[in-house]
Amino acid sequence: MAQRDTGTEQLIKDTAKRIFFSEGKLHATTQDIADAAGVNRTLLNYYFRSRDILFEQVAIEAREEMSAVLDHVFTAQLAFKEKLQQLINVFMDQAMKFPYREVYIVTELNRTDKAVPEEKKVRIKAFLKEISEEMDAGKIKKMDPRQFLMNLFSLMAYPLITNCLNKSIYNINDNEYLKLMKDRKKLIFEMIYQ
Repeated sequence: MAQRDTGTEQLIKDTAKRIFFSEGKLHATTQDIADAAGVNRTLLNYYFRSRDILFEQVAIEAREEMSAVLDHVFTAQLAFKEKLQQLINVFMDQAMKFPYREVYIVTELNRTDKAVPEEKKVRIKAFLKEISEEMDAGKIKKMDPRQFLMNLFSLMAYPLITNCLNKSIYNINDNEYLKLMKDRKKLIFEMIYQ
């Protein structure tokens, strides 16, 4: 039996991730991906058999990669203030690199109706407890910790998801927008800890 070229398989997945997450082309076809990867569509079909299989595999890997990055922060043995600053930095850095990954993950979760794994919910619950303790200590504004976390992720993700719109509205180029987003990391933290 012929051995599969995992390098080509990985090239196809990496190309799909770039197209989906960096370029925001969520409706790219297998032909678009094959062309960008420099392979023929027959080869792409050999590895993934269908568009749905490729998209599902890319979605699973995207969730796992982002989850691993965030879990590392959520479970870090740091004071909450430092953990929050690290979370903002890590999330924003990832989102600047892959601004459409969150949209893709949410779209795929909606399409497939997959639940968040229980162990992820446990980590989030522990982080919500840390948020609540920080509020009880009077260090951050008191509210439902879930609202705090949704606000935090909205402040981080929304400007990156809408980068094309924002660049057009503010008439700025990619480099100017990137600088704006790097400055935003500090501003978000300072909004929380005035």
